[in-house]
Amino acid sequence: MHEHQDHIRRLKIAEGHLRGIQRMLEEDAYCMDVIQQINAVKASLNKINTSILDQHMKSCLTTAVRGDDADERERVLAEIVHLFEAVNKN
Repeated sequence: MHEHQDHIRRLKIAEGHLRGIQRMLEEDAYCMDVIQQINAVKASLNKINTSILDQHMKSCLTTAVRGDDADERERVLAEIVHLFEAVNKN
């Protein structure tokens, strides 16, 4: 639960940064400054994403792999493969 609260806090910070970027565009800020802020938000979201994936692998994935339900094991492993496929498309 503590990790989820940290993720929520970080997402709220990223949300504030996005609003800041919107203001920058409304105020016709220098393009490179806007891009730099966008990249900072992307990096922040990637860090949150990695943390959530790490938690998933340490809990859900580990439980499924150690469990007796072969279908559940295959489902969870397929999710991970699908995730990596989606990431590699971008």
